[in-house]
Amino acid sequence: MDWLIAGLGNPGSDYTKTRHNAGFCFVQELALRQHASWRLEKAWKTELARIEVDGNDVLLLQPQDFMNRSGAPVQAAAAFYKIPPARILVVHDDLDLPVGVARFKWSGGHGGHNGLRDLDRALGTRDYWRLRIGIGHPGHRDRVVNYVLARPGAMEEREIHAAIDRSLGVLDDFLAGRQEAAMKTLHSE
Repeated sequence: MDWLIAGLGNPGSDYTKTRHNAGFCFVQELALRQHASWRLEKAWKTELARIEVDGNDVLLLQPQDFMNRSGAPVQAAAAFYKIPPARILVVHDDLDLPVGVARFKWSGGHGGHNGLRDLDRALGTRDYWRLRIGIGHPGHRDRVVNYVLARPGAMEEREIHAAIDRSLGVLDDFLAGRQEAAMKTLHSE
């Protein structure tokens, strides 16, 4: 296995189209485009799909526990498939980016994101790739929980999906080791 791409979100129909599930949306769209099917791995509390992207064998993962417990499923799959943290791409919603903006990032802090906080703890490092999908900010920290757990309006939803689509458009370069080229293209849009 060459890469692990983990989309972060909350399981269950109540959360399906919420802002917090932008990571799930990314991996689901990637699996759909690759005609991959998901299977539940109960022992790791995750759904998995395997795809091939430009010669790279890629494991897609959707943790099936809540966002703040995303780390254990990612760590378990990475350990089993012997995928080092440097070959993990975590896709997540980001309050600090405007709606519809997507950015790759290597390493760094969790920025208050509970899924990343748990991943840092489970992996024992912050040195993994992130793909940040901008969902905007509600304006005040007291509104954050309700905001991320709500469904975006129709225009915001289109912009989030457009960011996901642009990100998928540079994924071949990213996975082939051309991260700088992928970042330059995505970050200039």
